[in-house]
Amino acid sequence: MVPDDLSAALGALGVRRPDLSLDVRWHDSVASTMDVASALAGGGAAQGLVVVADQQTAGRGRRGRGWESPRAAGLYFSLVARPPLRANASLPLLTLAAGVAVRDGIQAALGVAPQLKWPNDVLIDRRKLAGILAEGLAVGTVSQAVVIGVGLNLQPSSYPPDVAARATSLEGELGRAVERGPLLAEILAALWDRLATLERSPSDILQAWRAASPSATGTRVDWDGRHGITAGIDDSGALLVRTASGTERVIAGELAWYL
Repeated sequence: MVPDDLSAALGALGVRRPDLSLDVRWHDSVASTMDVASALAGGGAAQGLVVVADQQTAGRGRRGRGWESPRAAGLYFSLVARPPLRANASLPLLTLAAGVAVRDGIQAALGVAPQLKWPNDVLIDRRKLAGILAEGLAVGTVSQAVVIGVGLNLQPSSYPPDVAARATSLEGELGRAVERGPLLAEILAALWDRLATLERSPSDILQAWRAASPSATGTRVDWDGRHGITAGIDDSGALLVRTASGTERVIAGELAWYL
């Protein structure tokens, strides 16, 4: 059963936004909301199914990394999307759209405007506040789905002390408790809207992401034994890096950022 605080906020969202088709499934503890949502998506779950957990015992992020998910310390959820069979529904652009949406939701709920870092990080003052993961299922078929996972630090206890220098939390930044219900509701509404925007006008998503990501231009990065200076993103969502031999497109891989 969805906890009362989330149920009240989602109910209010339903009244305010009757156009949203959300089906929120609550779990006290799961290994990973991504795994649960992916299994449901594979079984035909419609766009708008959301798996939320109070705790993840094997939460994961990009490139198979673990994501700390202690009980009641963060917001952990995954949303099933059903993008159409078209080029602008690519995973990189969906990831960028999700980042913009998470930023929108945080700003709407709390008045805080985080920054975005390519490809999937949400930052405050150069420290990681949230991570986003998008995984495709049956991509290129009429059954294709994308599961978008969000891990958002609410309390400082959501991450271990040894990463405190590069991580932050909403309560740590604001100096007060944060109600997770209204925050989840605003992020879900923003996700719904930004995914619709991506279908209509990918350029609007790219513009919003670029405006929220100062590190995408003029920041030194190292990857695969190379280094260069970021020069924005192209229209496919790839990171552009200016090197001694010219401008390169980075679409995957591990980057070291010198923010």
